[in-house]
Parts: sequence; C-alpha cells; structure tokens
Amino acid sequence: MLVLTRKVNQSIVIGDGVEVVVLEVRGEQVRIGIKAPRDVAVHRKEIYEQIQEENVTASGTDIGDVPE
Repeated sequence: MLVLTRKVNQSIVIGDGVEVVVLEVRGEQVRIGIKAPRDVAVHRKEIYEQIQEENVTASGTDIGDVPE
C-alpha cells in the first residue's frame, strides 16, 4: 500500500485519468473529490462489495426462477 500525505487542495493522480483531491479535513473526517472519466465506475468500498455480492447471487439464479 502506498501511503501519501496531502494537504487541502492537493491531489494525487491514478493512471492517466483519475485525480483524487483533498477538499476538506475536519477532525477525523476527510472530504475528497474524485475526477474520473465517465466510463470509470467510482464507488465507496462498502457499496462496491455489496454490488459484487449481488452479482454473485444473481449469477447463481436458475433460469426457471425468472418469471416470463
């Protein structure tokens, strides 16, 4: 894991098209902004994991379980 220290309005760049900007720091909370191409999905980790679980569940669905 790469660990970086950034101040407000400083950013990091991931690949050629994703930029993460520190917008605000309040106590233990950090607000960040993410600039990414529209074709790059950006999710909070807990939402991403939920999507993955639902995809696994859906892939196990038998065709007979789906109403016509």
